[in-house]
Formats: sequence, structure tokens, C-alpha cells
Amino acid sequence: MKYVEILLVALRSLRTNKLRSLLTILGIVVGIFSIISISTILTMLENSIESGVSQLGQNTFQIQKFPVMEGGGPEFWEKYRNRHDLTLEEFYRLKDKLTIAQSVGAEMWGFAKQAKYGNVETNPNVQFCGITPEAQPNNKWIVEEGRPINDNDVERSNRVVVLGKDVANKLFQFIDPVGQYIRIDGNRLQVIGVYEGQGELFGQSRDNFAIIPITTFQGFYGKYNRSVNITVMATGRDQYEATIEQAIGHFRAIRKVEPGKDNDFEIFSNETIMTTINNTTKYVKIGAVVIAAIALLAAGVGIMNIMLVSVTERTREIGIRKAIGARKSNILIQFLIESIVLSLFGGVLGIVIGVMVGNLAGSFLQADPTIPISSVMVGILLCVVVGVTFGTYPAYKASNLDPIEALRYE
Repeated sequence: MKYVEILLVALRSLRTNKLRSLLTILGIVVGIFSIISISTILTMLENSIESGVSQLGQNTFQIQKFPVMEGGGPEFWEKYRNRHDLTLEEFYRLKDKLTIAQSVGAEMWGFAKQAKYGNVETNPNVQFCGITPEAQPNNKWIVEEGRPINDNDVERSNRVVVLGKDVANKLFQFIDPVGQYIRIDGNRLQVIGVYEGQGELFGQSRDNFAIIPITTFQGFYGKYNRSVNITVMATGRDQYEATIEQAIGHFRAIRKVEPGKDNDFEIFSNETIMTTINNTTKYVKIGAVVIAAIALLAAGVGIMNIMLVSVTERTREIGIRKAIGARKSNILIQFLIESIVLSLFGGVLGIVIGVMVGNLAGSFLQADPTIPISSVMVGILLCVVVGVTFGTYPAYKASNLDPIEALRYE
């Protein structure tokens, strides 16, 4: 019970000096708030991006001309722009060689287009793409109505199209779209299917697209000045890395990349884009840690000063406690508990405010709310460390007061 009594005495002391305690914990609140709020926002973004970039199927990667994140100055563009486009012929050669893979597909994306059915039309923002059949499972495009694009469509360059959910709902509100004819960029196409909805990412729909056979696409826009993306699905997680290595080796040979030279193509996967995002956000996290460290250091100094003032004000009380049998350890623990409670109270307040503000900020980006559990645990641990570190000297000073001198203190 003595530890419970010590805790109650510590809480009573803090409650007696409310304003002073509140000002003391303000630095703790700022420090923990900066960590938790930024961690909450970044966690929400990472979760949403992770669910969004999982557009590729499980154990799937993509070979493409440009890297995942496009940016940089003229030198960046010079490097990648001068690469040769990936061609459909190279795709078929890789498909024949990469027997370890479960499926190998190709896709070719065009500029946003407008789709029309009679007098009904979409905005000119429909993503238009030509594919081989294997690209559909590799991208997790599952047909909900009708049928998918097949090999026969590619071989014959059939003028058929499978619509994303949003395009189908826009053009065909009250009738079955399968079998109807639409126009995209002036080209008449028969609707053979509709894909299942994939939802939104940051408030932007992922169902606003139309898919046609890749040979039909090339017939509309030509084979040149458009690079093909090659999608590859491994047979399982245990074969994923081996499939990537073989794909790189075969494709280097196909494109005649000399030994020792860098690849003239990029590998894109859910893992690579998440790595890129994490590398980008780590600097924000470092900034938050620096701000928090400065705030917590200032808060720790404040806690130590307040505890030293408290020791001075309660010198007579300490003398009485020692006179009636309190040990040094009792006094030491009492003041340490006061310091830790002070720090923890500020930390909990900072965590609550940080989570609320972080989720509020993340909601503007249509990200799902979350609580960064690991950051919360780190925040609580930091509060304990600050409380112990900066409360030890005042507690030690209080525990070593001479009881006779303390009783004389006025």
C-alpha cells in the first residue's frame, strides 16, 4: 500500500499547483504532439497508398521504360527519355523465355479519352489502354459482367472493349452495357464486359478506364513512340524473387544490354513503390523527431526546475516525513513518481491531440483514419524517460535532506 499512498501524495501535490503543472507539461505536449500527429498522417497516407498500389496482383511485378516516381531536372529526363521503347515483339520473346512465371502480359496506355454512347458521354478523362489477356489477372481486373479480352481478340484485332465500373455506370444507367456499341476517340467499339469496381484512392476513382486488345490499340495509334509495359505474375511468393531475377536476365539479353551496364528498363512492383514512398517520408519523420527532441529537452528542463522548486517549498514536509520514519527511498520514489506522472500526463494529452489532428488532416486526403500504435508506444516510453531523467536530481536532493535541518526550515 505504501506505493499507492506515495502515488496519491504525488497526484495531490500536482493538483495543488495546477497552473504550474500545466505550464510544465506544455513542452511535453508539444513534443509528443509533433511526433504523433505527423506519424498519424504518414500512417494514413501509407495505408491508403499501400491499398492503392496493390493494383498489381499478388506476386506480380512490371517491366517498364520509366521509373515509378518521375521527377528531377533535365538530366533525369535525358537519361530515361533516350531509352528505347519496350515493344510488343520484345514482350513475346520474354514470354517464351520466362517459363518460370505463372503469366506474362503486356499493356499500352494512351492519353485520357472521352467515351460516348448515343447522346450520353463521359468527361474526357477516361484512361484508355490496350492489353494482352494476361494483363487482366496481373492487374486484378476481374470481369463482373460479360467476358474478358481473350487471345482471339488480340490475334484478330477485334474492336471490342471492357469498361471500368464508372464508365459503364455513366454511359449505361438503365440498360445492360454488354453488346452495346460506344465510341472512344472516334473509334466504334462493342462492349463485351464490365470489370468489378476497385474503389477510390485519395478521393480519385480507379474505375474510370476502358480496355481494348493491344493490337487494336496499336492499329488506332501506331506501334511507335509508345512503350509497352510488361506485367509478370510469379507462381508464388517463394518464386517471386527468382522470377524477377530471371526476367531481368532474359530481358537484358533480349535488349542486348552489355554486361556491367545498367538496365535500360525499370522494375515496378508494390514493394518498390512503397520503398520509394518510405524513402520520401523518412525525411519528414526525421524533422518531426528533431522538433520533438527540442521540445522534450525544453520540457525536461522545465520539469527539473519545477521539481527543484517543489523540493524547496516542501522542505519542512520532507523533514516531518523523515522524522516519523520515511526512508530515503520513499522520498526518492515519491518525487520520481511526481516527475513521471507530470511527464506522462503531458504525453497522453499530446497523444490524444496528435491523433485527433492527424486524422483530421488525413481525412482531407480521403485517407482512412488510424492510430499509429508503434508511435504511441514510443511516445509513452519517451515520457517515462524524460520524467525519470529530469526528475532524478530533484528526487535525489529531496531524499538526502537532513531531517533536523528540514524541520527548522521556514
